[in-house]
Amino acid sequence: MRKLTAVICLLSLSIATLFSAGSTENSHDGNGGLIMFRYAENQAYDYPTTQAAFQFARMVEERTDGRIKIKVYYGAQLGDEKLVIEQMQFGAIDFARVSLSPLSEFNPSLNILQLPYLYRNGEHMWKVLDGPIGDEFLASMAAYDLVGLSWFDAGARSFYTTGKSIESLSDMKRLKIRVQEAQQMIDMVTALGATPSPMSFGDVYSGLQTGSIDGAENNWPSYDSTRHYEVAKYFLQDEHTRVPEMQIASAMTWSKLSPSDQAIIKQAAQESAEIERALWAEKEKASEEKVKKSGVVVTYLSQEEKQKFQDAMEPLYKKYGEGNQAIITRIQETK
Repeated sequence: MRKLTAVICLLSLSIATLFSAGSTENSHDGNGGLIMFRYAENQAYDYPTTQAAFQFARMVEERTDGRIKIKVYYGAQLGDEKLVIEQMQFGAIDFARVSLSPLSEFNPSLNILQLPYLYRNGEHMWKVLDGPIGDEFLASMAAYDLVGLSWFDAGARSFYTTGKSIESLSDMKRLKIRVQEAQQMIDMVTALGATPSPMSFGDVYSGLQTGSIDGAENNWPSYDSTRHYEVAKYFLQDEHTRVPEMQIASAMTWSKLSPSDQAIIKQAAQESAEIERALWAEKEKASEEKVKKSGVVVTYLSQEEKQKFQDAMEPLYKKYGEGNQAIITRIQETK
């Protein structure tokens, strides 16, 4: 058994080395040689994050006079986000856009940015992420062999149900709500009095249709693209979580770049983030208008009721914010 384990480990290391060596077709030789990098994106070609990744690659190529080229592999061609992150840590993939949900498995401090009802609205979140707090979290990626480059938008997640609309905290009781397979999401739904039902994303439509679940939660574009609005016509726009996304680079890749190239890439990352946010806003608005026209009933919580939802999150803030109250307070007090 020990010999077999050793062989497997050696094989894995060999594959990792091969991927690392192959992640750039031509390494920089100090004489201006061409550099080819790989960028991982799990969304479809026309998705805002993918289109922003193409713009990032274009800007880098133009500003280095074609010396640095970045090929975007969209549609999860290089694996799911967790696998991509793992490969980036040993240099097999150079750049990527990933959600904070899988990224927080590597850097637990990112759970703070996903706490329910943490942000007053989208403007508040961007004040936080585009300021010193956001910079601190980007810098924290260095401890995990990654380089944080910029922040992408992924909208706000809200609840939607099949049988009736949710208008108060008491309406959540005994509802079976599909959640992502993440403990923080499970804890959130439990704290609201509902029953969390972890389920793969592809099974949600049939679950809503057959009644094995009473509802789910997601952002407007996902609610639209999955056609969940056909079987769950009641949408509570409570915006319980905003889970931003991050453009990252492999620290191994980064260390091989000159300071001037690093500066070019950082600037392109910031500019592509602005492009992505604008594209996301357009997509979000279009999806919201589309599903409303289909007859979806949208409910907004009164300020009094929203406060009850927020108060119910106290156990999560204690569990996931333990030892981090200072940074949570800074986020909440950001104007």
